[in-house]
Amino acid sequence: MSESFRVGTRGSALARTQTGWAAQKLAGISGLDVETVLVKTEGDVVTGSLATLGGTGVFAAALRQHLLDAGCDLAVHSLKDLPTAQPEGLVLAAIPAREDVRDALCSRDSLGLDQLPHGAKIGTGSPRRAAQLLAYRSDFEIVDIRGNVPTRLGRVKGVGKTLDDGSVGRSTQGDLDAVILAAAGMRRLGLEDHITEYLDPSIMLPAPGQGALALETRSAGSGHQALDAALSQFDDAHTRMQVEAERALLSTLEAGCAAPIGALAHIDGDDLVLEAVACNPDGSETMRRSARIACSTTDAAQQLGRSLAQSMIADGAAVVAGLA
Repeated sequence: MSESFRVGTRGSALARTQTGWAAQKLAGISGLDVETVLVKTEGDVVTGSLATLGGTGVFAAALRQHLLDAGCDLAVHSLKDLPTAQPEGLVLAAIPAREDVRDALCSRDSLGLDQLPHGAKIGTGSPRRAAQLLAYRSDFEIVDIRGNVPTRLGRVKGVGKTLDDGSVGRSTQGDLDAVILAAAGMRRLGLEDHITEYLDPSIMLPAPGQGALALETRSAGSGHQALDAALSQFDDAHTRMQVEAERALLSTLEAGCAAPIGALAHIDGDDLVLEAVACNPDGSETMRRSARIACSTTDAAQQLGRSLAQSMIADGAAVVAGLA
C-alpha cells in the first residue's frame, strides 16, 4: 500500500476547492497519496455577525485542534482568516504564490461601484470592507451578511439559485443590490463571471493576507518526510515576505481579523512596499500610510510591518479604528 497524508478542511465549497488544489500540488511534488478529512467549525454552524463571533478566526480553531490532535497531518486555511498569534505546536509550513488580492463587487444588472443608485444596499460581513465602502460613498446602506460564497452571492438581486453547501445565512436571498467578496475565492470557485468590478486597492485595501493560502502542520513536522520536503518547495518567498509584513502590522495594531484595517505589500525592485489603512467603522475617518524597506528576509518584512503600525499608532490609528 502506498504512503498517504491526511489533509484537513472545512466543508464549504471554497475550502474544499482550495484544499483540493493544494493537496494535489503537494501529492504531485511528494509522490504521496492524499486523504481528505472534513472538519466542521464553529463558524460553519453558529449564526450571527462574524465581528461579534470574534472574526473569521472562528473558522480555524476546530481545524487547528484536529491537527494538534493528529486527526490530520496538514490543514489548509485562507490566510486572511487566521489570527496573527501562531498557536504553540503549529507552524505555517508553506504559503504558496498568492492569487488576486483584490476585493470584488458583485452587483445586480452589472452596475459598477459608481453606477449603483443612491442608498444602494451592499452586503458584507467585514467591518474593513464596510468602512472603506462608506468612506468612498457615504450614501450606501451596508447590510451585515453571513454565509459561504455561493450563499452571499445569492443575496444579489437577479443572480438566482446558487449552490447550497450547507452554509448559514440562506434564509434570505435576492434582496441586495450588491455584495463584496474576495476576488481570489471567486476565481478559485470559477465564479469570476459574477464579478462586476475588481476594486482597486486605492479604493479598498484588502485584508492582511488576502488571496494567500496557509498550509499548516505540527511544529515537529507532518509525520511524512516527503510531504515536509514538498511543503518547503511549495512555499513562495515573495508571497511570504508580503504577508509577514501585513500580518505584523495587524498584530502590532492589536487588531483582529475582523478589525477595520487593510494592508497590502508588494515587491518593487529590491524593496518591499507596505500600504495600510485604518478606518472608523462608519467610514467617517480613514488614516492611510505607506512605508518601504530594502528587504530580503521575513524578519525584515515583519519589522517593516511593526514600524509602520507604530507610526500609525503614534498618529492616532487605534482611536480612528475604534481599537483604543
